[in-house]
Amino acid sequence: MEAEKWGRRIRAFRKLKGYTQEGFAKELLVSVSYLGEIERGNRMPTEQFIKEIADVLGISINELQPVD
Repeated sequence: MEAEKWGRRIRAFRKLKGYTQEGFAKELLVSVSYLGEIERGNRMPTEQFIKEIADVLGISINELQPVD
């Protein structure tokens, strides 16, 4: 459940900032399939990966964090 919330937030911010999944994965130095698993909620992102995502998007971790 938690992984799904993170995935939805990451996907929403990625699209808001104008990244394709492929372009965003390239910026993060991960595979498109890995990013896709996270965005679909099949895999929970690590704390370090969340930080990297926030950095690339130019937002804070608090902004990225799902709200309950």
